[in-house]
Amino acid sequence: MKINEKNLYVFAKTPPYDMEGFLNKRGEVNKAFQRRYFVLKGNLLFYFESRMDKEPLGLIIVEGCTIELSNEVEHYCFEIAFNGNRTYILSAENQESMEAWMKALTCAGYEYKRIVVAELQRQLLEIEQSKNKMLSHSKVGAQNQMEGSKPMPPPRRNPFNRPAPPLPDMPFSNVHFGSSTARSQQEKTSILNKDANGNGTPHGTPKATRRPPPAHHGTSIFYPEPSDPVTSVLPRVPRRTKCSEQQRKRTLEEFIRIHERFRQELMPDVTDYRERQVQPLIRF
Repeated sequence: MKINEKNLYVFAKTPPYDMEGFLNKRGEVNKAFQRRYFVLKGNLLFYFESRMDKEPLGLIIVEGCTIELSNEVEHYCFEIAFNGNRTYILSAENQESMEAWMKALTCAGYEYKRIVVAELQRQLLEIEQSKNKMLSHSKVGAQNQMEGSKPMPPPRRNPFNRPAPPLPDMPFSNVHFGSSTARSQQEKTSILNKDANGNGTPHGTPKATRRPPPAHHGTSIFYPEPSDPVTSVLPRVPRRTKCSEQQRKRTLEEFIRIHERFRQELMPDVTDYRERQVQPLIRF
């Protein structure tokens, strides 16, 4: 790639730095270790001859490489190995410095940062989901609490659906109920049911004050004998006995005799009335 050297030099000497310090570097031609000043910014590793130099001696791009311990036993060495290319061997002053530099260089690559960002996004999503879940539970709980504490309104009832109260036990009185038309009709009916003296006829008497029909005892053609309670629902079959036929015949003869006597008594009055009215006489 094309690099502007002046801008790169300014970038290398401009803080802040991810890490900086002295390390020993083995040369490519001269295999001896040489002391250099290293500056790490992002995935760019600059090294200078001294700390006060303005221009770096070289640049290592920490991408597509592995940070491993070196086979050197005498010093605290580690290496930056590129597959199929050059391997940089560096040594630190102590174990702590070596581990710090290896960790910083491992975290400087783009691939590592991509993995870290993906993991942080996953954790953030989990936090948001748990937060939304807690909020929904709290809303549901608050709503249930409000519904439980809120008094329920009484059920709506239609007052016209209630049954009518029972009528009190009281004697019949001439009180008119309903509309004016019904009242006038009732008054007309009561007038028609009265005779000339103003006395009410049996037809104008209320049912509550009428006397029950007299109980007839005995056997006759007009009041037959009551049937047994068990056989009252069945048609009554007359008993064809000798005693009942004689009694029926005697009753019929008595009825004819009484009818003839009343006819003889009323016939003169009927004849006199027809003569006064000048109408033809009806013979019975």
